[in-house]
Amino acid sequence: MKSPVDDMLKAHRDLTHSEMKKVLSHVQRESGEWIINTLLIDGTDVPFKYKRKQRYKSLEGQRVNLTYYSDTEMVAGIDMDIMKVVRIKVS
Repeated sequence: MKSPVDDMLKAHRDLTHSEMKKVLSHVQRESGEWIINTLLIDGTDVPFKYKRKQRYKSLEGQRVNLTYYSDTEMVAGIDMDIMKVVRIKVS
């Protein structure tokens, strides 16, 4: 039986799926009506970002499954690499 993740990966070639990744840091901040979530994952140097309408419990120390794609974001006039999360689930 196919999972929803399999269907997403097949439809969008730029997506990457990782499982059982340990969250080192989880920061939530308000941006208008959205809450911007930033995760630092063990073994990576690039932040993983996603939006939610409301605050979520802290994922720090948890293991998560992530579906994401690479992107860039302008911060203080400098292009920074980030990973845009399209699906996250606690393992």
